[in-house]
Amino acid sequence: MKTDSFELDSNGGVAHLVMSRPERRNAMTAGFWKELPQIVRNLDTRVLVLSSTGPHFCAGLDLSTFGSGALTTETVEARRIFRSKLEELQASLNCLTEAPFPVIAAVQGGCIGGGVDMATACCLRYATRDAYFVIQEINLGMMADVGTFNRMPKQLPEAVVRELGYTGERLSAERAERLGFVNGLFDSHAQLVAGALEVAKRIASKAPVAIAATKQMISFTRDHSVAESFDYLNALQPGIFDIEEIKRALKNPKG
Repeated sequence: MKTDSFELDSNGGVAHLVMSRPERRNAMTAGFWKELPQIVRNLDTRVLVLSSTGPHFCAGLDLSTFGSGALTTETVEARRIFRSKLEELQASLNCLTEAPFPVIAAVQGGCIGGGVDMATACCLRYATRDAYFVIQEINLGMMADVGTFNRMPKQLPEAVVRELGYTGERLSAERAERLGFVNGLFDSHAQLVAGALEVAKRIASKAPVAIAATKQMISFTRDHSVAESFDYLNALQPGIFDIEEIKRALKNPKG
């Protein structure tokens, strides 16, 4: 499957969604924001790997996304339109966090601005050693507003997020791995994609309902107290516990 912004392949319970506009450094055009949720919400898969083409993962938001005049905030109506567009963009990336399957980002080169918003919406992040992350919005005189500051403070130490958000400087993949934001590093783009797909295959071999519940449980616990998370777990587990899946897993242990 191919759209204006993506190419999609699926094999053995692993879907691979590739941003396919390297000539634009995979900038997030108007079509990108519409196609992403349409694709992700219609996937029948166990795991999704999100990667890209060319030297950079994503150059961030293409300002043409807003259309003529949509960036003004001079009137009440203009601010209403601006907020509506902002919520539309946020909802587009939310499809990654709301998906019932894990999403893995494979990042090479620059992950800039909106690309960081997207990377933070993924469950796992792998990168090439030369990759970097930039909260570019502050360099353009604005605040990041499509998910970076909502998710990244739960993924990195607060002081580091403040440093990146205030200075607009690069977070190298090497430092990002040390801080736990990146799960692993690879020497080349080809090795990165192969490595991310290998992790995805291992996840896809597990019971899909249990994986979906695990994603849901971790996300809930991140945003609630320990006591609340136990209440949630005790409501969730009886609904997904499957003795047949356990029997199958015991017959075919995979680590």
